[in-house]
Amino acid sequence: MPTSPPRPRPELPAETARPEGLDESAWVDVIHKMDEVYSQLIADEVALEEKNAALEQSQQFIFGLLASMSDVLVACNRTGEIEETNPALCALVGRSDDALRGTPVAALLADGDETRRMQALVAQARQAPASAELQLVDAQGQRVPVDFNCSERQDAAGRLAGHVFVGRPMGELKRAYHELRQTHEALKQTQQQLLHSEKMASLGRLVAGVAHELNNPISFVLGNMAALRRYGERLQQYLDAVHAAPQPPALQAARERLRIDALLADLPSLVDGMAEGAQRTADIVAGLRRFSVVDREDHTRLALDSVVERAIHWVRKGTAPDFDVVFTPPPADAVVLGSPGQLLQVTMNLIQNAADACAGLPGRQLRIAVQPADGGRAWAIVFADDGPGIAPEHLSRIFDPFFTTKAVGKGTGLGLSISYGIVERHGGRLAVSSTPGAGAVFVVTLPRPPAGTA
Repeated sequence: MPTSPPRPRPELPAETARPEGLDESAWVDVIHKMDEVYSQLIADEVALEEKNAALEQSQQFIFGLLASMSDVLVACNRTGEIEETNPALCALVGRSDDALRGTPVAALLADGDETRRMQALVAQARQAPASAELQLVDAQGQRVPVDFNCSERQDAAGRLAGHVFVGRPMGELKRAYHELRQTHEALKQTQQQLLHSEKMASLGRLVAGVAHELNNPISFVLGNMAALRRYGERLQQYLDAVHAAPQPPALQAARERLRIDALLADLPSLVDGMAEGAQRTADIVAGLRRFSVVDREDHTRLALDSVVERAIHWVRKGTAPDFDVVFTPPPADAVVLGSPGQLLQVTMNLIQNAADACAGLPGRQLRIAVQPADGGRAWAIVFADDGPGIAPEHLSRIFDPFFTTKAVGKGTGLGLSISYGIVERHGGRLAVSSTPGAGAVFVVTLPRPPAGTA
């Protein structure tokens, strides 16, 4: 540690006259006292140099701590004027330490509301250290949230000298939390998709077995119904010939008692009703098989406008001749690679569902548009109706097999689940969104064909 060079010891001139009345021993005592004072002066000077060095070292240590803090720090006096800051705060607000000293700490805040929050924070700090989130203005003039802790600062006598604010900017933390939440939501969605895919695969295997078991008896019933219809026609001809001739009284009475004429008249409608029920069951079985079996139909290049136009045509020819469908023709390059029959089935099912939802509601319509999706890597067919919409509790189950919101006998609950599977096998996705009372929107997204695909 550097010290000042020792001071030269004062010497008395030889010719200095001794004061009168002062003998030799007294003069020697004076010289000794001068030596003692000089030695004490040297010792005090060395101690002062050591204390100055320790003080400088402590000050450098404190400056190092302030500079290494990532949290911002503001120390102000009792009137709220800034006395000390750290580099983190200077970097945040874009002002130097010298420029900040002596300015009101409220000048760092975004507006008057934040000033009132700081005053409330200072009032809370009288009891114990308190914390609150305050909005500062950063170097770019943007509001930035900072989580501040406030505590009182006292002087050597224990009196209030000011306040110390230590805070952590929350912008990065909130941004990281937002990204974490987005990642968590994406993970949850992926997990739901995996669970749904596994559920659909397991259900597909079960449905395949059920459809196979039902197919044989249904085919047997349909075949017998066709034979029964032919037999009924022959019996009708035979009995007509028998009844054309005069009947014995006993046979005529039996004919009336057994109501043979009414039975013959009712038999064709009974056969037709049974055949219709058997055919409906066969259609359900066929739907189950399409749901469970991978489509083996060859995939070709399809123009989406022709698929949609054909679907509209067949739905109008069938059950919804007056349903208002507005189709915006897509660009000429709106082409996908897929199965014509399967994609027509998906499109017809979505149009039919919209027609059923809007049935009995005048002025309702379905709007269909084809637009680019996934950054141009796919085409999205958007089906937006202004019907009653789908209840929130039904949205998560809308693609489940056998789930339907239609009345009994109006739907099997297989249309959307089959459509979902068809779209997935084409490498696309089928999604739905709805606001109750404001309609539903179904979106079929299908990838563009690879370059060079014939």
